[in-house]
Amino acid sequence: MDLKAQLKRAVEDAAAQLGMPVDAAIQETPTSKPGDYGTPAAFQMAKSAGGNPAQIAAQLAQTVILPAGFKRVEAAGPFLNFFLDGGVFVQDVVERPFEMPALSGKVVIEHTSVNPNKELHVGHLRNVVLGDSMARIFRAAGYTVEVQNYIDDTGRQAAESLYAMQHYGRSWDGAQKYDHWLGEGYVRLNADPMKPELEPGIREVMHKLEVGALRPLVEQTVKAQLDTCFRVGATYDLLVWESDVVGSGFLAQAMNILEGSEYTSSPQDGKFAGAFVMDVSSFMPGLEEPNVVLRRSDGTAMYVAKDIGYQFWKFGLFEGMRFRPFMSAPDGRAIWTSAPDGEPDTARRFGHAAEVINVIDSRQKHPQMLVRSSLGVAGQRASEERSVHLSYEFVNLGGQTISGRKGITLAVDHALEEAGRRGFAELSAKNPELAQRADAPEIARRIGVGALRFAMLRNEPSRSFDFDLDKVIALGGDTAPYIQYAAVRAGSILRKAQEAGYATDGTGADWDAVPDIDLMLAKQVAKLPEVVAQAVKVHSPHGVAQYALDLATSFNAWFNAKDRQGKPATNVLLSDPGLREARLALVGRLRVAFEETLSLIGIEIPAAM
Repeated sequence: MDLKAQLKRAVEDAAAQLGMPVDAAIQETPTSKPGDYGTPAAFQMAKSAGGNPAQIAAQLAQTVILPAGFKRVEAAGPFLNFFLDGGVFVQDVVERPFEMPALSGKVVIEHTSVNPNKELHVGHLRNVVLGDSMARIFRAAGYTVEVQNYIDDTGRQAAESLYAMQHYGRSWDGAQKYDHWLGEGYVRLNADPMKPELEPGIREVMHKLEVGALRPLVEQTVKAQLDTCFRVGATYDLLVWESDVVGSGFLAQAMNILEGSEYTSSPQDGKFAGAFVMDVSSFMPGLEEPNVVLRRSDGTAMYVAKDIGYQFWKFGLFEGMRFRPFMSAPDGRAIWTSAPDGEPDTARRFGHAAEVINVIDSRQKHPQMLVRSSLGVAGQRASEERSVHLSYEFVNLGGQTISGRKGITLAVDHALEEAGRRGFAELSAKNPELAQRADAPEIARRIGVGALRFAMLRNEPSRSFDFDLDKVIALGGDTAPYIQYAAVRAGSILRKAQEAGYATDGTGADWDAVPDIDLMLAKQVAKLPEVVAQAVKVHSPHGVAQYALDLATSFNAWFNAKDRQGKPATNVLLSDPGLREARLALVGRLRVAFEETLSLIGIEIPAAM
């Protein structure tokens, strides 16, 4: 249950009865202060309506109707402090399913969009994990989510890799993963001192890409890259190819829409003579030059114009693309692709979003602001408000900037294998029986995937960080293995209880016997819906990752707690009958919270650790 939301409504209802409406803020009280939750609403009411804040707080305390689970409210000067009824609250947490935000509408999330010329490295992984986690979170909040992956099949990087193949007489023998093999040619070409003399050949390959003559080779690369994405738990609904965006006339259709705006013009003189210009001063104030050229005087389009056309299509401002199935995802669902030989989208299956989230690195901040502003220029103010750039900073490697061109990189495939191997080896050293299990490879896989995904999420997207594999797989600290170990420990308690014949579903529980230390753990468990709502609001999954870490830390603190005599205070199986069953039910609910929380960020719990 969302306690803060319930308290907020209760306080606001009481304030309205007193004739002093307020938008009440509800906060958890510090551990050094009395109560479980508090509000400074009386300050706000006194400011707007006049009066003494302490007196208003006392009136509020007399008027407010406490939601279920609270036993009393006290006025402490100008503050209201609310006290939970521990047994009632813990029972409610245990018995009530999580009430996730009940939102609706379609959200298109574009992520990954790696140049199809080499393998994915750990810098790309941050994009993949951010986008995939947002898709999971938005689905949990009730949205219909469509995940798109933009394939730049006409770019220079793809041309260079394909040119290297023919120039050096390279032939793939199938022994090496295709994208890794292709990437080696890319690195070799960019280290070749003769590269400037090879430009005519590279441009010829680019021309072939533009007309689709080499698309089967690019598709082979994309499939190899997607295999890596599948390994980390990501999947997609639609691949959109740049050549199809260009060929579908998106640019012309978008420019036609913009030509009808009061914010666009085609000057006949001055420095913009003959160009098609968009004035974004009303949408991006403070720019030194608010006039943005979309189409040059020679008729060629600026690169941002293509992005504008693609964004307009995502919001359903026009049609024009054809589609066909591309391949099957690991779960059996079809992944579709744009394709000139496909079928028109008569069912309006793709695009037509109410909100669009583009997961793109921080270098694209200004172009993405222009794309967003173009919707306002076109009169699509609602779409402008829901056009979101999830910007993120770079992942460094050993203090160096990752560069696929220079070969300063760590492939995701290699990182996954190494993280799983090292993590499992460290665990096996502490628990030799682990290595003998038939599901040892699956345990190692979950450790590796979890470690890498959490490393990409534990920091806010706006912060860059240095990737260190040893720190990523550590059993202690801010890591996925630390969280996974706590979840496994909770499962172990439940398994031992079932073997002993104890009920784990709350049957026989004495809720009145639940002490405050258990209440603190239950309060942490109850936060998940609030955490999901906040992640949707800020368009970032890092808060969910932090909550998973907080949940593990709270559980470990509870599990290791001692009484005043220094004896274990929370030994579940040795607790008195009634309290034992209540605690087992709480641990069971905690285990579900671990599963649901980690699922939101694509991390699975191993069977044993």
